Amino acid sequence: MAIALESNKTKIARRVIEVFEFFAVENRRATVMDIVRRYGRPQSSTSELLCALVEMGLLYKDPGSRSYAPTPRLAALGYACQPEVVGDGRLFAYMDKLAQTSRCGVGLFGIVGTHVQIFRWAHGAEMDNPDLGCGSSTLLSSSAAGLLLLSALGPAQASKMLWRLNAEASVKDRFDLNEINQQVARFAQSGNATGDSGFAPKTRMTTVLLPDQVGERQLALGVIYGAGSAVNPEALVATLNHGVQGCLCDSGGAEAPFVRSMATM
Repeated sequence: MAIALESNKTKIARRVIEVFEFFAVENRRATVMDIVRRYGRPQSSTSELLCALVEMGLLYKDPGSRSYAPTPRLAALGYACQPEVVGDGRLFAYMDKLAQTSRCGVGLFGIVGTHVQIFRWAHGAEMDNPDLGCGSSTLLSSSAAGLLLLSALGPAQASKMLWRLNAEASVKDRFDLNEINQQVARFAQSGNATGDSGFAPKTRMTTVLLPDQVGERQLALGVIYGAGSAVNPEALVATLNHGVQGCLCDSGGAEAPFVRSMATM
């Protein structure tokens, strides 16, 4: 019985997050049926959930259109414990601008257990893939972002985590532990990484570590693009580092002068 109850709690929590993420992807308003169609949930329980969020002051309800919209309380919950560059929207605004300019997908990545997860995603016109979005995750060992984040943990902890991942992997998914450890060491020295994204087939990524003051734990900012794209990783790293520094300097949103050259070798 306890296991069933726990499973039900997890299901409810997941559905609440789905509602919030629906609004996070440029959806200013939503009806019950918008949520039902997007996530394939039952209409009756979705209506009950949205009404409960209204009662808690997290959503507004428009009686006329029967649509819902986030309240300032929802924004305040996330802002309260975030560093200024995240809480005031500077970093997210830069991600949106870079995605629009480069036409690639731009993600904010962090470690969740043995996985690297997309904490925030900005869609690019040429990288609109259903496998990519907020909450998408993959094993740390299968993604350039995951290996870069591992490199920030230090060689001992990174090596221990990689050993665990390799031991738990199926035979076909195991990797050369020594080779991957060497790769992580190189990423630790450079502070950036380019390689397979791990989130979607035939995609690669270039990613940089964010300064320690951005977030309680280490984060990475990266661009995901098609494996066949003619991308200059060095120019893209320069673009990302320039943009992050602009956000930290409160420049009102950094320009990205290297975006034009990043798409050509």
